[in-house]
Amino acid sequence: MIICGVDPGLETCGYAVIRVERAGAMSILDAGVCRTDTDSELAARLRQIDADFGELLAQWPIDRLAIEQLYSHYKHPRTAVLMGHARGVIIATAARCGMPVTNLAATQVKKYLTGNGRASKRQMQQAVASVFGLNEIPEPNDVADALAIAYCCIGQPNANC
Repeated sequence: MIICGVDPGLETCGYAVIRVERAGAMSILDAGVCRTDTDSELAARLRQIDADFGELLAQWPIDRLAIEQLYSHYKHPRTAVLMGHARGVIIATAARCGMPVTNLAATQVKKYLTGNGRASKRQMQQAVASVFGLNEIPEPNDVADALAIAYCCIGQPNANC
């Protein structure tokens, strides 16, 4: 099974494509970030996200896309709105490709990986490096988050992965 984990964002979207063998062995096929030009208009940025993810989903035989659920902090509601735009485009791109989508809460992913639903970015990066046997922590943290989302999708029985 091949899972694509996504940490959505309007400026930077982290992605990770992992393969899981029947014996449970995992390998990272691809991981990185898609970036948009912060000086561009919203529509142009959303088109760029659609194009980047369309290309990524066409490149790999992905069975499922796992994406972080929208969350909002009362101090930063604009962040949730901007993330929601990017998230919606990514889900629409996956739907256009006929790909099932699993939504995972950030706290669920953090708890699954570290045992703490409020783990820091650094703790998540270290946990991801450990789980995947990496010599260095994944940078930027958007990549670590995408790897964590894909890993959680595989490990959660209710995630349909």
